[in-house]
Amino acid sequence: MDLVRAIADNFSFLATLYLANYLLAFVCSVREIMNSRTSQGTIAWLLSLLILPFPTTIIYLLFGWKLFDDYAESQIHSGRTWRLARSEDLRIVDKKTNDHWPVLRKVAELPFLYGNSASLLIDGEDTFASIIDGISRAKDYVLVQFYIIRDDDLGRRFADALIERADAGVQVYVLYDDAGSHALPRSYKERLKSHGVKITGFNHRHPFLRLYGLTRINYRNHRKNVVVDGVESWVGGHNVGDEYLGKNPKLGRWRDTHVHVTGPAALACALMFREDWHWATGEELPARYPDTIPTPGNQPILVMPTGPADKLEDCAIAFTEVISRARERLWIVSPYFVPGIEVQTALYAASLRGVDVRILLPRKPDHLIVWLASYAHADQMVLHGIKVHRYEKGFLHQKVILCDDQIAGVGTVNFDYRSFNINFEATLWFTDSDMIARVAAMLDTDFEGSYLTTERNLQRRSYPFRLLCQGARLFSPIL
Repeated sequence: MDLVRAIADNFSFLATLYLANYLLAFVCSVREIMNSRTSQGTIAWLLSLLILPFPTTIIYLLFGWKLFDDYAESQIHSGRTWRLARSEDLRIVDKKTNDHWPVLRKVAELPFLYGNSASLLIDGEDTFASIIDGISRAKDYVLVQFYIIRDDDLGRRFADALIERADAGVQVYVLYDDAGSHALPRSYKERLKSHGVKITGFNHRHPFLRLYGLTRINYRNHRKNVVVDGVESWVGGHNVGDEYLGKNPKLGRWRDTHVHVTGPAALACALMFREDWHWATGEELPARYPDTIPTPGNQPILVMPTGPADKLEDCAIAFTEVISRARERLWIVSPYFVPGIEVQTALYAASLRGVDVRILLPRKPDHLIVWLASYAHADQMVLHGIKVHRYEKGFLHQKVILCDDQIAGVGTVNFDYRSFNINFEATLWFTDSDMIARVAAMLDTDFEGSYLTTERNLQRRSYPFRLLCQGARLFSPIL
């Protein structure tokens, strides 16, 4: 009786909530229809919103409502168009390479820049030794961006390097992702701030409890980018945490790759940071565009930022373009493999052309559902004649693609729906023959540390495991 009386006393309030939820479901439905990318996904959302408006409305706000129109303002404030023109004036644009890869250039909205030197950094010790050494050389500014920053031994060593430069008068900016670095304690950030380091989360101006902030919790900034004085930059798969040095006893050795770039491409990495910083804080960082740009090498490099603010699925377009141009070999390395249908189709077509298509994935899991879904997708590749290798010498986390002797990409993009469509990511593309040879040699070594999945392996899998994999595959659009 008490429950009935409580409901009767609050009937008008509950009715208002009920009607408001249906109104929100209607608004979500209209938006989904107007912004539909695939009919299958839209129909699934519409049926869920109609049949079970609660909690589907909340789920849709988290995973379905893309709203990054204001991010375009950051690109305007960054002066990207002016920088393109300035690059032409300074004759650091590699026109021949841009003409050869027009789709990549248009997707990036930045050109291949000539005059760079680049080196591969294999695993965490080499990567962070190089980054911390580079930070120690900073004279003007340091830009730091990571998906994950931890308050552990490496995190504190990294903070010490930033503080030393800040105390020397260098301007230091740190941007982290709120979801990836959710465990970063306030004391870590306050220590940096006390020494003049500016540090903020990507959703600083878009807190979770605001409506738009709620919808953005699914759209994460997955970039790992360090820039020193606009002359040097580091981009790749590592985050700031002890596990990236292989200190996680469960995962063992952490196999990852970063690249260190010196030259004009570092300015493009700085531009990428400035756009993210402006969106996160509303603060415009000075352009710092020197009259004379050092050109220490002869490598053309394209810096490609992609993310949910793109008008099209730019990341998927770029990778599909590279896959479609493979004629001899196509090697892909990723910790997660949950590709969309367009990428799957491109890989099948490459295999049918006789291309040596190899996909290298980890044997060990770090995120169970994604790992299971990766098995389901990878098994389909095997059935289409594509070689799928599983890395055995630790946990594999690098994100690398190699196409013939034409082009190599190293960055933060996983081969999954989230990286291609949801996260803010970064890829550096290299066309220099020496760099491509070094990438190929590195991957040869990685393949030697793996085993090849055969159709017999698939047949020996237990039915419960296959069922789990196929069930996880259903969550592909949000993994």
